[in-house]
Amino acid sequence: MSLHFESTALSAATPPTLAELAGRRPPPMATPLRDAFVAHDRGADRLAQLLAGAACVTTGQQPGLLTGPLFTVYKALTAVALAEVLERQRGQPVVPVFWVAGDDHDFAEANHVHYLTLENELERVVLREREPSAPLTPLYREPLGSEVARVLAELVAQSPNTEFRGDVLAWLERHYRSDRDFATAFAGSVAELLGRFGLVVLRPTSAAAKQAMASHLLRALRSAGDIDRALDTRAAVLRHTGYPAPVPVGDGATLVMIEGKMGRDRLVLDGERFAARRSGESWTLTQLERLAEDEPRRLSPNVLLRPVVEASLLPTLAYVAGPGELDYLPQCEPVYAALGVEPQLPFPRWSARVVEPRVSKVLGKYTIAPEDLRRTDLESRLVRDDMPESVRESLHALRVTLGQQYQELQGAASAVDPTLKKSVQSARNSALSELASLEKRIIAHLKKQNEIVVQQIGKARNNLFPQGQPQERMLTVAPYLVRYGFEFLDAALEEATAYVSRAVER
Repeated sequence: MSLHFESTALSAATPPTLAELAGRRPPPMATPLRDAFVAHDRGADRLAQLLAGAACVTTGQQPGLLTGPLFTVYKALTAVALAEVLERQRGQPVVPVFWVAGDDHDFAEANHVHYLTLENELERVVLREREPSAPLTPLYREPLGSEVARVLAELVAQSPNTEFRGDVLAWLERHYRSDRDFATAFAGSVAELLGRFGLVVLRPTSAAAKQAMASHLLRALRSAGDIDRALDTRAAVLRHTGYPAPVPVGDGATLVMIEGKMGRDRLVLDGERFAARRSGESWTLTQLERLAEDEPRRLSPNVLLRPVVEASLLPTLAYVAGPGELDYLPQCEPVYAALGVEPQLPFPRWSARVVEPRVSKVLGKYTIAPEDLRRTDLESRLVRDDMPESVRESLHALRVTLGQQYQELQGAASAVDPTLKKSVQSARNSALSELASLEKRIIAHLKKQNEIVVQQIGKARNNLFPQGQPQERMLTVAPYLVRYGFEFLDAALEEATAYVSRAVER
């Protein structure tokens, strides 16, 4: 392929060493979870190894439309790469597992997809909006509906007719169907896309997984007050030592979510009862214990409890985390201690940007680096560099002359009357301001004469920093697969493996 991946800095967190990772001996899965997994291709063989007692490397993400942003794929490939490195070191199978956070209820984050059109313009396609007053339905209960056909049709309309397009669209259509929910579609599409690399996908919203985690959620409820106080103390320590504590704690909220009248809701301590924060519904602990037995899918862990539950269910060596997770995982320490669970070792995911040939050509033509595209004045700077030398020299000479002449006038005028000094300074500033405005007008005219420059820089910026954000956080993988085929994933895995090898063998 003619494109290349450029690794980018993601976090200052130090990855664990190979010795630290390889020396861990997690217990095997205590509860059979076969029905909770989705596996394709090599992933089916790896699932058999996991169920037979193999260790694993985990990562995860909430469901996204058409698999969501690129970084989701990068997280999964980092887990694949790390599992392969650890398997060679340990001489035993290590399985990469992707946890689909289908309990998530942030529909505004999941309901859209970004990609570049045939004209290299950023396109945002929204499935539909959710009314602000609507219940916060978890994504595993949120149907894609008939609107998903329109989303796929718009993607087709903006996809070049390459030899790969049919296979890519067929893959998406197999999973993103009107009769599927967000989480099922996402889990199936990721499992099929990356099953060739041995990735196994876990659906924690399945009945089997919910039953397995119910006892841990109840333990968190029984110790809710003590855990909240310990989390508050931990947050204070982190902030005192200069570390972030991004998840609010210490307000009496438990770490357990419940599906009630207003959708997914946070349980808060209310005397001897537990109340849903938005709906006001309340339950005794006995009622919640009965609910966990009869309707376990209605209960789920919040962001601080989720990694602890994962570590209790899976024989995890390491968890591949993004920057947000790396910030809040240190907050979880009291929860691991309270539930008697050994923490996973966090491993920063691989981060990168795809530099396509059309973008490389622009960067080379104007001798700029990718990070230069973050500058909002880049086009003006490039046009200014192309300003005729005679104009540049005249502007410079005039600026110098104005400064000198006004300096002389200030001295002469002050000798007549000291109060004139400010008047001369004001006139000088006004003259220099007019000169700057004139320079801007000249540049504006040059811009019109250099529309190609502006357009090329704009399109390169759309590609690498759409809406000022890193490419991996905005653009989705499907258009790249259409243009370059599934070898795109092979190239990405190669770079992710190189990153992991450098990180663990330092």
